[in-house]
Amino acid sequence: MSPVSSIRYSIRCTVLLIYFLLLYSCFCSAQNLDSLWKIYNNKSTADTNRLNALHAIANVYLTNKADTCIIIAEQELKLANSIADGKGKKWVGKALNILGVLYMHKGEYQKSLDYFVKAMQPWTEVGFKKGVVACYGNSGNVYYYQSNYPKALECFLKATQLCEEMGDKYGMGNYYGSVGSIYKEQLDYPKSLEYCLKSLKILEELGDKYSIGACYSNLGVVYFHQTNYPKALEYYFKGLKIAEEFGDKQKIGNCYANIGSVYYDQANYQKALEYFLKGLQLRKETGDKNGVGSSYITLGELYNVIPDFKKAIQYSDSALRISKEIGDIEHERNAYKNLAISYSKTNRYKEAYEYHVKFKTLTDSIFNIDNSKQLGDLKTNFEVEKKEAELKVKAEAEQEKLKTVAHEEKKRQQVIIAAVAGVLVLVVVFSLFLLKRFRITQRQKVIIEKQKQRVDIAYNELHEKNKEVMDSIRYAKRIQTALLTSERYIRNSLNRLTKDN
Repeated sequence: MSPVSSIRYSIRCTVLLIYFLLLYSCFCSAQNLDSLWKIYNNKSTADTNRLNALHAIANVYLTNKADTCIIIAEQELKLANSIADGKGKKWVGKALNILGVLYMHKGEYQKSLDYFVKAMQPWTEVGFKKGVVACYGNSGNVYYYQSNYPKALECFLKATQLCEEMGDKYGMGNYYGSVGSIYKEQLDYPKSLEYCLKSLKILEELGDKYSIGACYSNLGVVYFHQTNYPKALEYYFKGLKIAEEFGDKQKIGNCYANIGSVYYDQANYQKALEYFLKGLQLRKETGDKNGVGSSYITLGELYNVIPDFKKAIQYSDSALRISKEIGDIEHERNAYKNLAISYSKTNRYKEAYEYHVKFKTLTDSIFNIDNSKQLGDLKTNFEVEKKEAELKVKAEAEQEKLKTVAHEEKKRQQVIIAAVAGVLVLVVVFSLFLLKRFRITQRQKVIIEKQKQRVDIAYNELHEKNKEVMDSIRYAKRIQTALLTSERYIRNSLNRLTKDN
C-alpha cells in the first residue's frame, strides 16, 4: 500500500469508526455539517457525543482544508483534555493523531512526528492498540517522505506485527502494502510485488473498496518500475476510478501524476504534461506540499526532455525550495539532478557541476552501505520474529490440541468410570433385591416347615384316634357277634319251621 493509503487507513482506524458509530447511533440524522455542528454546540449533550461530532467535522476537512481542520482538531484536543477519565485520554490521542496527520500533509514533518509520539502515550496507557498501530503507521509515512527508509520500515513492521497479533485484517492488508512501498524504493520489485499482492488479496476479501483503490495505484507503481506499462496504466486507471468515486482530491492528484509518468516513459510528452499539470493543480488545492514538490520534480524533468530549459529550471527551483522546506531528501536529490541537466544543456557547466555534486552527495547518503545493512537487518529480524511467532502459535496450537485430546480422554475415562459405576450400582441393587427375596423365601420356608410339622402332628393324632375308634368298633362287633344269633342261623331256623307247618 502506498504511504497515502496507509495514512488514510490510519485515519479511518481512528476516525471513520467513530463517525459511523455517530451516524448509526441516536444521532444518525446528523449526516451533514450543520447537524454535526448543532450536536457539538449543544453543551447539554454528553461530551463523548460532542467529541464524536467534532472529530467527524475534522475528518471532513482533513484532505481539503487543512488549516480549518487544524483549528477544529485543536478544539477537540481542548475538549478531550477537560475529560478526566480514561475516555478523555482516548480522545486526547485521537486529536493529537489527527493533528500529526494534518502537519504531515503540510510538510511539517518534525512537528508531525512529535504529535504522533504524543498521541501514542495516552493510547498506550488505555490499551488502545489500534491507535498505537495508527501512530506507527503515520510515523512510517513521515519517514518514508523523508527518504529515511530504515526508520520507515521499522515503523511499518511494528504496525504490521501489532495487526497480526490483534488479527486485524484491515491493518495487515494496508501495512503489507506499506512494507511493499519500502521494497519498491529500494528497487526490490519482486519483493514489493509480493507484499502488494498479499495486501490486495486481503483487501478484496474484506471488500474495502477505498484501500483496494490505493493498492491498485501502488501495484501500478511497481509495474511501472518494471516497465510493464500496459499493466501499470491498467492499475492506475482502476485506482483513479475508485478515487473519483470517493471524491478524494489528494488521491486523484496522485493518480494523475502516476499516469503522467507512464506517458512520459512512453515518450507521449503531451499526454504526460496534461496529467502532470492536472495532478499539480489538485495537490495545490489540497495543500499537499509533498505532492506539489513531486509534481515540480516531474515537470522539471519533462521540460528538460521537451526541451524547455527555462521552465525546467523554474520547476526544479520550486521543487528544491519546497523539498528543503519540508525536509524531503529524495525530492531535493532529484531537484539537484534536474538542475544539473538543465544547466549542462544550456552550457552553464559550473552550476551544472555544483548541482551534480550535491545530487551525488545526497544519493550516497540515502543508498549507503549502512542504510542497506540496516534495512537488511530489519528485514531479517522481522522474518525471524515472524517465524518465531508462527512457531509459538503452532506450539500453542499443538499444546492446545494435546490439552483437548487429554480433556477428551479424561471425559472418555469419566464416561467409562460412570458406566462401570452405574453397572456396579445396578449389580448391588439387584444383589440386595435377590438377598431380600432369599430372606423372604427362607422365612417362608421356615413357616412352611413349621406348618408341615403341625400338619404331621395333627395327622398322627388323627390317625391314632381313628385307630382307637376302629379298634372300638371291632371290639363291639366281636361282642355283638358273641351275644346275638347269627343271621344265617335264624334264616335256617325259619326255613325249618316253615317246612314243619
